[in-house]
Amino acid sequence: MIAVFGLAALIWFGGQLMDLPKTARFLMIGLLYVAVMSLHVVFPEGHPLRQVTGGSAMLWLIIGALVGLVLAYRQGLMQLRQRAAGNPPPLPKSTRSELFSETELNRYARHIVLREIGGPGQKAMKDAKVLVIGAGGLGAPVLQYLAAAGVGTIGVIDDDKVENANLQRQVIHRDSDIGMPKVFSAQAACLAQNPFVEIRPYHRRLTEDIAPDLFDDYDIIVDGTDNFDTRYLVNRTAVQQGKPLVSGALTQWEGQLSVFHPARNGPCYRCIFPEAPAPELAPNCAEAGVIGPLPGVVGSMMAVEVIKLITNAGQTLRGEMVIYDALYGENRRIALERRSDCPDCGAGRLAAPVKRPKFS
Repeated sequence: MIAVFGLAALIWFGGQLMDLPKTARFLMIGLLYVAVMSLHVVFPEGHPLRQVTGGSAMLWLIIGALVGLVLAYRQGLMQLRQRAAGNPPPLPKSTRSELFSETELNRYARHIVLREIGGPGQKAMKDAKVLVIGAGGLGAPVLQYLAAAGVGTIGVIDDDKVENANLQRQVIHRDSDIGMPKVFSAQAACLAQNPFVEIRPYHRRLTEDIAPDLFDDYDIIVDGTDNFDTRYLVNRTAVQQGKPLVSGALTQWEGQLSVFHPARNGPCYRCIFPEAPAPELAPNCAEAGVIGPLPGVVGSMMAVEVIKLITNAGQTLRGEMVIYDALYGENRRIALERRSDCPDCGAGRLAAPVKRPKFS
């Protein structure tokens, strides 16, 4: 038995001197353990080789069980530390490439047979880059459906962590994700759904100093936030860069969405909402409440608008707003107009050169 432990030590420390990785050394010791167990199975009791290696297989079974328990405990401890530190969990490996694989062609077949999308539209989605602001109620369905649809690069920025109260409506997150940053939970869920896309998580708050550089990497911006300060920042930056903004909002039983794109002669968010209302007139979901499926309905409609922008299918909600009343099952559609005195996109404010917008 001492000889076996000595051989195991030789493998471990000798491998260390030879710069062998830990995985290789663990594998070699595992093979040694299997060889010792095989000796006790093959040779009869009292055989010299069995005597040298402890005399009984039971002892090695107990040692193996103890080592397994220690390794399982260490793995669980590492996962707890990761969650406490806000680090992302191990993710499914992305298999994204420039060309469509046979699996992707089969996966997106229902898109490809649509006359308005077809192969070119699906390729446009694969090449598109979409930034989603917020991984909460609206961000959850947007992220899920854009990833499932095959949008090649999806960024998501949010500084919040998953809370128990989120799970009633933010269906991209799970109970086991409580305490984890939302962007990492969302990234894991999207890649588990579709490993052929790239998800870029940004676990931080969107601020004035980072917004321009961040937006510069993306073609379309999706705003799923729940406060006016961030909405105005998102709108202002999107206007300055000439990029379409798909925006949604929720309260209680009602949701609304629109596409703001002044570079294509549509209004911007500030044209419609020039000033933030008093807090008591626009309470957040925690104060006013929200019916659970509502974010899924509005967020899915926002994802459709993104796909239409990318593929140039149909008519987007540029210059229009849809208001959905879940309590009475009604949709209203109202026309929106651009304001010449808008502080973000008014007369003369788009005179500076902007990047040519990729999508209409």
